[in-house]
Amino acid sequence: MTSTDPQTDPFWRTKSLEALTPAEWESLCDGCGRCCLNKLEDWDTGQIEWTSIACTLLDGQTCRCRDYETRHQTVPDCVQLTPAEVRTLTWLPPTCAYRLVADGHDLYWWHPLISGSPDTVHEAGISVRGRTISEDGMALEEYENYLVDWPLIDGPIPEDAS
Repeated sequence: MTSTDPQTDPFWRTKSLEALTPAEWESLCDGCGRCCLNKLEDWDTGQIEWTSIACTLLDGQTCRCRDYETRHQTVPDCVQLTPAEVRTLTWLPPTCAYRLVADGHDLYWWHPLISGSPDTVHEAGISVRGRTISEDGMALEEYENYLVDWPLIDGPIPEDAS
């Protein structure tokens, strides 16, 4: 990132994750829905495999939680993202705004804070909209039948993505 000016630059360029207000923190979520997908981890290598299996609370069209405020009552193991968690979770996609800001990068053109529209994350093909199946009623043994490769999960981020 280049030098910043707190008077004119947007908050994500001038503040650390720890300094964000609750409203700023929440606005960093681009609505891709990827963090709400079930992932499989190889216990030997630590490698993460992505699935198209969505949390019971993920709305597959809006890519938002159906019960965000009280989600832990339904999904007790839902990961609460915090600045510390963002810096340690290996499964956050490289396009995740929390990860980008933590690593000193800017947001992509399709992020709602840049584009001004919550639809650009879907239009850019970054979100999971229409590409998931609910975990409801699915046996854990079936998860490996739903492995997927999501755009911009592995490998370098193309220069024209930002």
